[in-house]
Amino acid sequence: MIFITICGLTLFGGLTLCFFVGFNRLMRKILYLAFPFFMVLLVLSACAKKQIVKDQPFNAGNSFARANALFDKKDYDKAIKLFMVVKTRDASGQIAPLAALRIGDCYQKQDEPDTAIEAYRKFLAMYPDHMYAPYAQYQIAMIYFSQVQGYDRGYGAAKKALDEFRRLEALYPRNPYKDSVDMHISRCRYIMARYELMVGDFYFDKRAYRGALGRFEGIMADYPDFVKMPEVYYRAAFSCQVLGDKAKAGLFLSQLEKNWPDSVYAAKVKKNPILEALYTGKSYIGKSDTGKSAENKK
Repeated sequence: MIFITICGLTLFGGLTLCFFVGFNRLMRKILYLAFPFFMVLLVLSACAKKQIVKDQPFNAGNSFARANALFDKKDYDKAIKLFMVVKTRDASGQIAPLAALRIGDCYQKQDEPDTAIEAYRKFLAMYPDHMYAPYAQYQIAMIYFSQVQGYDRGYGAAKKALDEFRRLEALYPRNPYKDSVDMHISRCRYIMARYELMVGDFYFDKRAYRGALGRFEGIMADYPDFVKMPEVYYRAAFSCQVLGDKAKAGLFLSQLEKNWPDSVYAAKVKKNPILEALYTGKSYIGKSDTGKSAENKK
């Protein structure tokens, strides 16, 4: 570099001297031809100097710290770009997983749930045994749970969240989120059971008792700890009575009286002569043994 610079300066001086002292025509031509060559060398040397600056070793730690600073300032777009650079260029392989995880956090903060879930899944696919893998799985479950909008419209999101929480428990049984996971699983199950009861009640009110019974029996099988179980058993017994399955109706009433004797629905059985007769085993003689007359008495 220094040599090229000296040559260029020497040539420039030679040209100047040529005009003042008066070299012959041949020497002047040589100097004219050589001058552009040395100027190109000067330009290339300057570019080489810039290239050396660009090719300095990449510091993943410093870049990751800068990206985190952008994250803290809520400048998520710039943070994502820098995290991606770190993820790609980290030669040590120690910081790249953290950068990949942070990309998911950025999208989650930007309220882009689908993109965030995709980023977390990519992290889990690449680093399933990483110390922060439980965190990524927990975040996926929580994103789905955040989309639940009540039992009437939240069944799908609750089902997805429940599946992801259970996946977290299965893959990482020692995860640090046990209390939160238990609470959210309970909530998901309630929402799903409440939705099934809503559908069952819809059929029940429309006197489509077979469809209603299917929903009620599904709740009994899948959600035995459901808080509205007395209502489920009462309406299941009523549906069976209307459909002519008195044996099953009596069984449901027996379970209702045994497990929830103080419930409102256990008391309602005593106000319904047909159901009470099924429970006690006594015969009932009334105007009608049809579902319509029984429904009017419930």
